Amino acid sequence: MILGKIWKAVQAQLNKFANYIRGADPIAEMQYEYDRSIEQMKEGREGLAQYRALVERVQRQVTNERKQVAVLEAKIKAALGSNDRDTAAKFALDLRRAREELSENEKQLALHEQAYQNNLVKIQHAVKKLDEVKHRISRYDAELKMSRAESEMAELATQFKFNVTTDFGQAEQILQDQIDRNRARVRVASDLSGEGLDEIQREISVEKSLAEDALREFEKEAGLVTPETAKTAPATKELGPGMKAFEPVPEVG
Repeated sequence: MILGKIWKAVQAQLNKFANYIRGADPIAEMQYEYDRSIEQMKEGREGLAQYRALVERVQRQVTNERKQVAVLEAKIKAALGSNDRDTAAKFALDLRRAREELSENEKQLALHEQAYQNNLVKIQHAVKKLDEVKHRISRYDAELKMSRAESEMAELATQFKFNVTTDFGQAEQILQDQIDRNRARVRVASDLSGEGLDEIQREISVEKSLAEDALREFEKEAGLVTPETAKTAPATKELGPGMKAFEPVPEVG
C-alpha cells in the first residue's frame, strides 16, 4: 500500500516533468513525432513491399495452375479422341485436383490482393497526412516565431515611450540632468570670469596713470618735454602766499 502511494507520487512528478518539457518546445515535439511517424512509415512500406512479393508469388502459382488445368483438359480430350478412357480418366482425376488447388489459390490470391490494396490505401493516406503535418509544423513554427517577434516588438514599443516610469524615460531624465549641470557649470564659470573685473581695470588705470606721471616728471627734470610736446595745457601759475591779484581800475568818464 505504501509502495503504491510512493509509485503514484513518482508518476505524478514524472508527469509534471513531462508536461513541462512538452510546453518548453512544442515545435520540437511535433517534429519528433513526425520523424518517428516517418520511420514507422518506412517500416510499413517495407512490410507492404514484402507482402506484395507474397501476392506476386501466389499470382504466379495461380497462373501456373491455370496452365496446368488447360494442359490436363487438352490431354483428356486427346485421350477421349483416341478412345483411351483409362488414360482420360487418370487425367480427369488430376484435373479435378488441379482445379481444386487452383480454386483455393485463387481465393487466397483475391484475399491477399484485397489486403494489399487496403494496406496500400492506408499508407497512401498516412503519407498524405504526414505531408499535411509537415506543412503544419512549418506553418506553426513560422507563426510561433512571428508571434514571438510581435510580442517583443510590442514590448519594445512600450519601452520606447519616454515616460518617467520607463527605462528610456529615466535614462532621458538622467541625460537632461547631466546636460543641465554642464550648462550650469558653464554659466557659473562665465559669471565668475567677470568678478573683480572693474577693480582690476581700476588698478590697471591707476598703475598706468602713475607710470605716466612718473614719465612726465622725468621728462620735465631732463628738459625733454614741453607743454606742446606733452600735448597738455600749460599749468596756470598761482600767486604766492600773501599776494592777491588786483581788480582792474574802473575808467573815469
